[in-house]
Amino acid sequence: MNIGIDASFLRRPGTGIGQVTSNFLQKAGEYRDRDSMPKDSEFFLYCEEEPGSDFALPGNFHLRSFLPFWKRDDVPRRIIWERELAKRAAEDGCDAFLSLSQSSTVMPDRIRHVMIVHDIIPRLFPRYLGTLTRKFHWRAIERGIRKADHVIAVSQRTKADLVSHLGIPEERITVASPDCDPSFRMETAPDDIARVMKKYALEPGYIYHGGGLEIRKNAGALLRAYAALRKARTDMPMLVISGKVFAPENRLATDVRGIVRELGLEESVVVLGFVPGEDLPALYRGASMFVYPSLYEGFGLPVLEAFVSGTPVIAARAGSIPELAGDAALLVDPTREDELTTGMARLHDDTELRAELAERGKRRADDFSWGPFVETTMRILEADRH
Repeated sequence: MNIGIDASFLRRPGTGIGQVTSNFLQKAGEYRDRDSMPKDSEFFLYCEEEPGSDFALPGNFHLRSFLPFWKRDDVPRRIIWERELAKRAAEDGCDAFLSLSQSSTVMPDRIRHVMIVHDIIPRLFPRYLGTLTRKFHWRAIERGIRKADHVIAVSQRTKADLVSHLGIPEERITVASPDCDPSFRMETAPDDIARVMKKYALEPGYIYHGGGLEIRKNAGALLRAYAALRKARTDMPMLVISGKVFAPENRLATDVRGIVRELGLEESVVVLGFVPGEDLPALYRGASMFVYPSLYEGFGLPVLEAFVSGTPVIAARAGSIPELAGDAALLVDPTREDELTTGMARLHDDTELRAELAERGKRRADDFSWGPFVETTMRILEADRH
């Protein structure tokens, strides 16, 4: 059996889908000898760029790197690439194909197509469709989702959205949740934490927010809530924010540095910008709490990263977060800045609550694993093999 996989997000390791792509492929290689995995399969990985030399795969995994005639890294290139992908998979004789994220790719009828859908955010937040090319691409993605033989939703929330907004029949959807990167589950030595603290000139005990600075992540509300807290409580720790900082004119991103200046928080907020993956576990572990007031998530990977790290969490009562968190986080209304302010003050003052949430978070994190995610996906890919 020949199985094709859209591995294009290998070139974006800092994104959630990039992490899912990398870890899925690594685990697929490790699990290929299990009874539930095909013994005679060849895997064809389609990329826009060759992954780094440190990305090792078994001998039955074959890389196929290509770019269309349009080389500029933008939405039109993505549209063309996703269309050409179906042709390449057919030429390689693929019997089944896995899209590791929502895609506009539509496979020929003879190729069983399974698509993992992480969210349908552009349908829920039209602001993400500010250009004609983005609108065209999203319409094509919705068509790709509808045409797929089977869809894997990363949460019950995403499944419900697929049913209610795209009309996907429930019987064509399976829910399977990913895990976080294995680096978060490794012990972080005190020396490593000290190294990261020194690198970014931090003292342990800060309030931490990470996971992206799109407007949907709601960092502006967090900064305003924190400003109100600092005004009332000068004893509050620093707020540390990580994530790629976009230009102020980017309509889909929060101008965190501009808001920090506007609120007069230059002495109490540290904006780190992009932080490489190898530093993130220590950054979580150095925090007294992790605050994630996102307005919507299809899964909520940063919350799981905080749980694994043993960092108590304040998170939004929105999207998939309550499903992911269970009773392991302090949930607040992300549209109520006063709830964010009160939550941070409460968690700062209550050491017993912090310890309890840290323990609950670790237990909740044990419910997530790459093995079941990979095996469920492969079982669905092979559903009509015999």
